[in-house]
Amino acid sequence: MSTSEATTGEDEANPGWDAVRELPPSAKLVAKVLEYQETLTQSQLAEETLLPPRTVRYALNRLEEVGVVESRFSFSDARKRLYSLSIDAR
Repeated sequence: MSTSEATTGEDEANPGWDAVRELPPSAKLVAKVLEYQETLTQSQLAEETLLPPRTVRYALNRLEEVGVVESRFSFSDARKRLYSLSIDAR
């Protein structure tokens, strides 16, 4: 019983791929690209996914809302943010 409680606690702290399954296809694509590329800017994600920048921005917002993407400022260009997936690859 304590094992299931620990698993539930992990899922609440880190929603994982289950949370991504409920999102639009664009968010799923962005998450998959981040799974393989690790850290990218919004413009790099747009290039990799072939999605319009506006769609990538929407997808990133949705992924951040469910807590599976982290963003930080780029040290090389403070105007840009770097995005990375914060869930384990499965």
